[in-house]
Amino acid sequence: MRLSLLLLLAVLFSAQLSCAQSARYAIIPKPTHLREQSGTFALPANLTITVSETDAQMRQVAELLAEQLGTATGRRPSIATGKRPAKQGIFFALNKKNKLGAEGYELRVTPKQVTITASEPQGLFYGMQSLLQLMPVEVFSPTPVAGVTWAVPCCTIEDQPRFAYRGMHLDVSRHFFSVDFVKKYIDLIALHKQNTFHWHLTDDQGWRIEIKKYPLLTQIGSKRDHTMVGRYADNKFDNKPYGGFYTQDEIRDVVAYAQKRFVTVVPEIEMPGHAMSVLAGYPALGSNPDKIVPVTGKWGVFEDVLFPREQTFQFEEDVLTEVMDLFPSKYIHIGGDECPKVQWKESRFCQELMRKEGLKDEHELQSYFIRRIDKFITSKGRRMIGWDEILEGGLSPNATVMSWRGTEGGLAAARQNHDAIMTPGDFCYLDKYQADPKTQPITIGGLLTTEKAYSYEPVPDSLTTAQAKHIIGVQGNVWTEYMIIPEYVEYMVFPRAVALAEVGWTPKKDKEYADFNRRLDVHKKRLDLLNVNYFGAPINDKFTYQWPVETKK
Repeated sequence: MRLSLLLLLAVLFSAQLSCAQSARYAIIPKPTHLREQSGTFALPANLTITVSETDAQMRQVAELLAEQLGTATGRRPSIATGKRPAKQGIFFALNKKNKLGAEGYELRVTPKQVTITASEPQGLFYGMQSLLQLMPVEVFSPTPVAGVTWAVPCCTIEDQPRFAYRGMHLDVSRHFFSVDFVKKYIDLIALHKQNTFHWHLTDDQGWRIEIKKYPLLTQIGSKRDHTMVGRYADNKFDNKPYGGFYTQDEIRDVVAYAQKRFVTVVPEIEMPGHAMSVLAGYPALGSNPDKIVPVTGKWGVFEDVLFPREQTFQFEEDVLTEVMDLFPSKYIHIGGDECPKVQWKESRFCQELMRKEGLKDEHELQSYFIRRIDKFITSKGRRMIGWDEILEGGLSPNATVMSWRGTEGGLAAARQNHDAIMTPGDFCYLDKYQADPKTQPITIGGLLTTEKAYSYEPVPDSLTTAQAKHIIGVQGNVWTEYMIIPEYVEYMVFPRAVALAEVGWTPKKDKEYADFNRRLDVHKKRLDLLNVNYFGAPINDKFTYQWPVETKK
């Protein structure tokens, strides 16, 4: 009996020790394999970061690490190139034989050195993110912090993402956000080992990208006379002009900034619906060249859409040519959602085109439109993404489907051997309430807690193994009808986007919400230092999230 009691106490002590050690390893998203070890690596006063090869991207990763450490500690590490690490240093090494994939990495921390190994520089970058999260949270401070013991707990990590596509979306049409905020958003995407920024640049409420060949897109299409305020049902508007767009130089700057952080920027140019900002300047592309179509400040879906004329296809090809020159991304998003067919049904031109092409209804006419665009994008060596409505009337040959109206569209695409990105509204739409609406600023409605977002499983058991491979990733979507300032975007996005980051990276079997929540408690301190106004953050009360009271009918 005495021996059993001693054994029980030993087990309990061991469990407590393990739990205490685990608090030292609050990495998000959770690594695939992490072996905790005793001891720490203490950062020396004159730290050297060594890269194994003369490689620009490797050096770039080392520079980012040196910059962060220098900012927080007040002592910027030096960077060297060599086949061996400096004594008591950090070592980045490329190993093409590494079997963890392009984004996988190995991180080994001993009392003498830190080694990060990967087959590609992006793997080194993600290893660096884990290394920073192993350090005291003050490493994310924007100014030097005194009195901190700069040490890293010893461990061995072998890590790789579950999905190849791990994205975050931002709508800048309903409300426009500065280049500085977009860069901050990209920094936060990269921090959470997400690799795609889906930039929703055009919609009925504003065209936000400079196109040299069609200057009216920004001269007219980027501006609106008023904006909805308050709840949609109130149908109230302010009386204030609103506008903004990104120049091509600003776009290039953002893309280059993202590339240094291994984030791909995917542009979205909406068609054939959500096109009022196009028709405001170029009405001949719609139902009537003499019709005045204003850029709207109202939310919702509108009947004014692009017509499938040759003039329209030439316009879209011209626009996409400039877009593809700015964005080197593999994917180009063309929207394809919420396109009313009323004007097409009433158009003699559209009905004759349908008869000529053997199209049985207006859904097939939309498919005809999308196929034309898909063919053009494919001819340029790119891949087209569209919202799941592009399934209606027949899916284009090379299309990737982004499933938002539930999961059915993505699963249907996968069963047709098309790639799909899962972003169902119930789990991935971050414009929903995250707590009791009575306690929250106005949103579009619905409820999505962090726990519910974390519970999302993108690959159901109903798919075969071959079909499941076509589910290539997951994305959080941020629609900004009600998000009038950057701080409200942050409030709505975080920490739910952190949960989705773990959905995209961590194997299903290793996810457990209580464990995530413990790590999130530590992670919130990092977000505090990064000045992120997440839901529940200490700085929430500094900002006003509502519109002014003065409105007009």
